[in-house]
Amino acid sequence: MATDYDAPRNKDEDHETESLQALQVQRGGAQTAHIDVEDSDTAEGMDLPGADLSNEELVVQVIPAQDDEFTCSSCFLVRHRSQVAREKNGMLFCKDCEG
Repeated sequence: MATDYDAPRNKDEDHETESLQALQVQRGGAQTAHIDVEDSDTAEGMDLPGADLSNEELVVQVIPAQDDEFTCSSCFLVRHRSQVAREKNGMLFCKDCEG
């Protein structure tokens, strides 16, 4: 007879407790879920749409375009020169936009 090694192993005495009710009693009845909530997950950490952000200051470091970069005239993303697919009237287009 072939043996299924992936099947759960039960002893002969365990066959009598295989009913659903018996398994629930063994596990202690209803199980409760534990939710881990961090401080950043609270309502204070979320920005709501339409919220007044006029008093907030945005701090971003702007890096000037490098010599080996260009701005696509279609999607306006800064790309590496190797991504140039077409140049028309002095405007450069990337491979994604032209693909």
